[in-house]
Amino acid sequence: MDQLLQHQCALVTGGARRVGAAIVRRLHAAGANVVVHCHRSRDAASVLAAELNALRPASAVVACADLLDTAALPGLAAQALSAFGRLDLLVNNASSFYPTPIDAIDEAQWLDLIGTNLKAPLFLARAAAPALRERGGAIVNIIDIHAERPMRDHLIYNAAKGGLAALTRALALDLGPQVRVNGVSPGAIVWPEAGAWEDPAEREAIVRRTILGRTGAPEDIAGAVLYLAGAPYVTGQILAVDGGRSIVL
Repeated sequence: MDQLLQHQCALVTGGARRVGAAIVRRLHAAGANVVVHCHRSRDAASVLAAELNALRPASAVVACADLLDTAALPGLAAQALSAFGRLDLLVNNASSFYPTPIDAIDEAQWLDLIGTNLKAPLFLARAAAPALRERGGAIVNIIDIHAERPMRDHLIYNAAKGGLAALTRALALDLGPQVRVNGVSPGAIVWPEAGAWEDPAEREAIVRRTILGRTGAPEDIAGAVLYLAGAPYVTGQILAVDGGRSIVL
């Protein structure tokens, strides 16, 4: 699939680190010019862009924006469009994740988790839609297998990702036929940096209940994104990349 996306432009939210950085690298290796969105990870985004520009000059730029600021999202889409004169692919990868037990839920958590995982993908898709329509482009949303099978004590996150799954299908309907919209639902890929599943025994139990018997890698998600970016007759679909875990939950 080398050069599948040659001369195209991809905007990846939360693209500076972890899964987002793997997606950026894979799309770049397939020939795309990339816009690496970040909020607080400007240094990591700049390092990644410099790495990619060393491989192919003037092929990566950094765009910083707070996705919770809805008014800033048209500017983010415009920055991506102006960077390379076109926008072919939007990857809504950025996400907040932490537990919200029902007795401790507050409105700030609601606004943050719904904002990053559901509201921002909707309004960024709306802002990017004219440019994507012009190029016959695509959107790929990074969802979660727990959109369908919720985790205990993660009420708001579960609701947000469930909404993102529904949004993916609805956007496919409303933006088609010009723009294809699909999703990728990761399973156990990289462990959270803090909070859930810090106990090694909990992690071992999750791996034990995964059919392939191991965790995945960020590159597994990146490969799925690349496939959906270049699949001309696929829209409204959500691909689980979870080692088979979702069918035995």
